[in-house]
Amino acid sequence: MTTSTTRDALIIRNIRVFDSRAGRLTKGPQVVVVRGTTIEAVQPLGAVAAETEAGAFVIDGGGRTLTPGLIDAHWHGFMATVPKQELATADLGYIHVLAGAAATQTLLQGFTTVRDMGGPVFGLKQAIDNGSISGPRIFPSGAMISQTSGHADYRPIGELPRGRTGGRSFAEVAGVGIVADGTTEVLRAAREQLMQGASQLKVMAGGGVASDHDPLDVTQYDEAELHAAVEAAENWGTYVAVHAYTPRSVQQAIRAGAKSIEHGQLLDEATVELMAAQGIWWSLQPFLDDADSPPMPPANRAKLLQMVRGTDNAYAMAIKYGMAVAWGTDILFSPDLAARHGHLLAKMTRWYTPAEILTMATATNADLLALSGPRNPYPGELGVIEPGALADLLLFDGNPLEDISLLERPAQTLTLIIKDGAVIKNTLNEPTTQGPSR
Repeated sequence: MTTSTTRDALIIRNIRVFDSRAGRLTKGPQVVVVRGTTIEAVQPLGAVAAETEAGAFVIDGGGRTLTPGLIDAHWHGFMATVPKQELATADLGYIHVLAGAAATQTLLQGFTTVRDMGGPVFGLKQAIDNGSISGPRIFPSGAMISQTSGHADYRPIGELPRGRTGGRSFAEVAGVGIVADGTTEVLRAAREQLMQGASQLKVMAGGGVASDHDPLDVTQYDEAELHAAVEAAENWGTYVAVHAYTPRSVQQAIRAGAKSIEHGQLLDEATVELMAAQGIWWSLQPFLDDADSPPMPPANRAKLLQMVRGTDNAYAMAIKYGMAVAWGTDILFSPDLAARHGHLLAKMTRWYTPAEILTMATATNADLLALSGPRNPYPGELGVIEPGALADLLLFDGNPLEDISLLERPAQTLTLIIKDGAVIKNTLNEPTTQGPSR
């Protein structure tokens, strides 16, 4: 493993480049020039003058495939790898250390950017951004905003009524979720996350699988409460994403002004048609009753089975109506699953072609991230290999458009990982330095 300087040009030559907008590889071998944190040029091999620039670092790709860095649009850095019971009882410092390790693991699997959809990752983001640890770019949501009895109300029954055992609950103090009822409390919760640096807000608008006290079919918050969060976000130039599964909860969230629906496996066709007509984003996850389903208590598993029965239908409707579909993992409480990040992307072949999958996890997800507007913590274009775009790049030993399973074996198949113009991993060779140009 190595880290490059960003002062001189970094040149990757003799490669096939994935055009993430068109969903295809470029014709013939290419050369990509990176200067600083951005891509300077993408040209046919032999056509770029910088190939012979003095001081340039040159990597020969040997005909391999270069793609943009992958993007996970529904990540939970604080909760991905820690078992649920341990998350509720362990020392917070210990959990934050595990979150740092999960971030590094995520980057080494080829995910150079993530949208964190709830949890205390502001410090993790800062540590990554200043180079203290290695990890992906993080678009943080901060604490998930929930009504009493909602999907992010993690209090046990013994802590009711509110205030009986003191002030805020453990999960609220930790910054995982915050319970807010009424427009005034919702506004305060929303503004607190924006104050800390949230790039978007996450609001719980319906029941969930992992929570213990809310059935999957319930609608959470009323329209005025949801609109209070939306208004706070829009005043800061950003948007609200809502956790919701059912038509009632999603339609209410749309009326309130939410821009992204997380999950939605139980939607009906009328609601999907409404989403498509209004340009609402659908952030779907490939939830199935398979080996990727973590063990859980019977009541939670019953909700899981109710939800996954709608997954195939949800993707079919999204395709039918040409929806703007984002891809994310929503990995929770499972170190084993977090180590198989790319597998959850590769399994999307159940509904999409490999080219469509790669486009979804690069250019399409980047378009969703751009909804953060001025709250975007990383100004610049992501998800594409174009001049002026941020230099997040992956070099695969093989062609993932022909063999999508390459995503499942990143330790073997990812020969080069570049984030922000810096070489994070290089198993080909140390970059060679050009001598004086002639």
